[in-house]
Amino acid sequence: MICSQSHESWNDLPGGFHPASTPDYLPLPQLRDLQLRRLQATVRRAYDHVELFRTRMRERGITADDVRGLEDVARLPFMDKLDLRDTYPFGLFASPMSEIVRLHASSGTTGKPIVVAYTSEDLHVWASVMVRTFAACGLHRGDIVQNAYGYGLFTGGLGAHYGAEALGATVIPISGGNSARQIMVMKDFGVTAICSTPSYFLHLIEQAESMGMPLRDLPLRAGIFGAEPWTEAMRQRIEDAAGIKAYDIYGLSEIIGPGVASACCAQHGLHIFEDHFLPEIVDPVTGQVRPDGTAGELVLTTLSKRAMPIIRYRTHDITSIVTEPCPCGRTIRRIHRIGHRTDDMLIIRGVNVFPSQIEEALLAVEGTLPHYQIILTREKGLDQMEVQVEVTSEVFSDKIRSLENLQNALSHSIERTLNIRARVRLVEPQTIERSAGKAKRVIDKRELS
Repeated sequence: MICSQSHESWNDLPGGFHPASTPDYLPLPQLRDLQLRRLQATVRRAYDHVELFRTRMRERGITADDVRGLEDVARLPFMDKLDLRDTYPFGLFASPMSEIVRLHASSGTTGKPIVVAYTSEDLHVWASVMVRTFAACGLHRGDIVQNAYGYGLFTGGLGAHYGAEALGATVIPISGGNSARQIMVMKDFGVTAICSTPSYFLHLIEQAESMGMPLRDLPLRAGIFGAEPWTEAMRQRIEDAAGIKAYDIYGLSEIIGPGVASACCAQHGLHIFEDHFLPEIVDPVTGQVRPDGTAGELVLTTLSKRAMPIIRYRTHDITSIVTEPCPCGRTIRRIHRIGHRTDDMLIIRGVNVFPSQIEEALLAVEGTLPHYQIILTREKGLDQMEVQVEVTSEVFSDKIRSLENLQNALSHSIERTLNIRARVRLVEPQTIERSAGKAKRVIDKRELS
């Protein structure tokens, strides 16, 4: 049974588009056959045109002809972000520059930027998976979408933009920043859906309250949030504060940008658009494939990318594949929400700590705001962790005894979650710096101590 949404009108979608007519609902044998044919074509294209991939295949003693079933993907070599940096700028392209119509790149904060390329066919695929993303989130023709993802070399802005336009929605390409203008546009233009990072939307909730225009009073009904990990507790905070449905989307520039996976009306996991992206879960240490339902590192293979086929890309994102069918009726598999990455793990006094665990512990205590920062230092050779967390103005102006009780409650909540003690410092609202993009959760001063 297809999950119903009272605000969704499939007849209003463009070009006779009906969600149930997409590959989201293919019978599994038909989907697996499509995946295999596309995998074989992708491996052949990479083998013929990408020197790095061909060299690694030959080192393993295999060729493109050895991919005879989907299970053979496990025989192929991994790729990771270092491969894109080492071949900068165009070393992984499988298409000549005469066929490349778009280039995007990472910000390049750690060395040279990562460059990704698209042919016209790739852009069509990108728009189509974003149409399916927005449809899964209940958007349709007639919606007014405020796109607060960053435009430019970042893939988020244009990826969401062209997908929403292809859906038939009205797009406001506002990008990030200038929060007062964001609220004004949201109100004056009758915005019904917004795209942004979840942390920036939390800032917009605060901004709207300070302007006397609570988001609950506006036509806004849906938020499509991605580009950073966020917890289920954060989703509940957003929905309660803004009176909307908050949908999680997932993507990587290296794979295509936003549009790799999306939540649906069930809001339990994210459907991977498997006809274009083949998922695996592997052991983060050994690289061995793990069965569905087991947590591990997500590995993705593009099945239709022409300009830059990416095969067995190690995302460093930790998740698992949901095994039970989804109430929405989609047959494409789901992954659980990305809670953390292998490369954002902190090791504090021998204990593995993820920022998402701290967020979960903080939001479990009433009186705190979902804005926090983790400060790491080293004293006398020992790692120290301080968690600065904003509290509501009512709490901050309360008696010292009440603040101490809240501080102790937060400290105990963190200790229960992490099994280590952390210093907790309560700060006033608006003390922690806001960002129009991804929130900076960790400040590591240990190298400076």
